[in-house]
Amino acid sequence: MRIYNRLAMLRAERGWSRRDLAEVTKVNYQTIGYLERGEYNPSLELVFRICACFDLPVEAVFSPHPFPRLTGEALVTDPPSQPAEPGPPASVTSEEKSLHGP
Repeated sequence: MRIYNRLAMLRAERGWSRRDLAEVTKVNYQTIGYLERGEYNPSLELVFRICACFDLPVEAVFSPHPFPRLTGEALVTDPPSQPAEPGPPASVTSEEKSLHGP
């Protein structure tokens, strides 16, 4: 059974190299590469060590099924029910509004 993971994405988000993750989890950096490519299934002990260093639950990092791709479409929530009113964004202060006119 193949175990899928999000190691490469999680490392990239944190700016970690394979060597960085390997050092923290006490494995060889090549093991991290094997895990990321799906060429090696980790022991339960290693799964827990990896999840602890990311401070994430196991199911957020590992799965018996492929993870869905995180594309722009997957991240879009339900569109607003009504179009936004034209005008300055809500974050614009009243002072800024007066500078640009009505």
